[in-house]
Amino acid sequence: MRVILTREVEAEDITVSPRPVWKCRSCPMYGKRPSCPPHAPPWGEAREWVRSYRRALLVKFEVDYSRFEEEKREVLNHLLELENKLFREGKAYAFALFPGNCNLCLDCPFERTGECRMPEKVRPSIDAVGIELSSITEINFSESVLYGLVMIE
Repeated sequence: MRVILTREVEAEDITVSPRPVWKCRSCPMYGKRPSCPPHAPPWGEAREWVRSYRRALLVKFEVDYSRFEEEKREVLNHLLELENKLFREGKAYAFALFPGNCNLCLDCPFERTGECRMPEKVRPSIDAVGIELSSITEINFSESVLYGLVMIE
C-alpha cells in the first residue's frame, strides 16, 4: 500500500445520493459488515452530515491486488491514523470513511454474531453512506487503487 495522492476537496462538491447505496446491494458483503448498509447511516442523514463540513481530504492509495486484504487493512489503519492526527491538531470532528467494507479483523465475528470486536474503529464505507466518489475525482477503473475520505471541518 502506498499513498499516491492526498488532496483537499470542498465538502460542498461532494454529491450524496441513493445511487451508491443501491450499488452496495449487489455486493456479496452487503449487510455482513458494520461499515456496510443497512448498518451504515442512511444516505439522507449522511447528506446532511456532509453539508455540516467545509472540507475533506481525499486519499488515493495504490494497492497490490495479489495482497488485497492485507493492503486494504493497511489502508483502513492509515485512514484511522490520519483521522486521529487531525483530531490531535484540533479538528474535533475529523472523521474517516472507508473504501468498501471493513476488514480490520482477520476473521470478522460480525458476520456470524452481529458483534464487532472494534466498534470504536469501524467507519462507514464511502459508498454505504451514498457519497458519489466520482463527484470529487475522476476514477480510472484500470488502476489498482482504493480511495479513502476524511471529513475535516
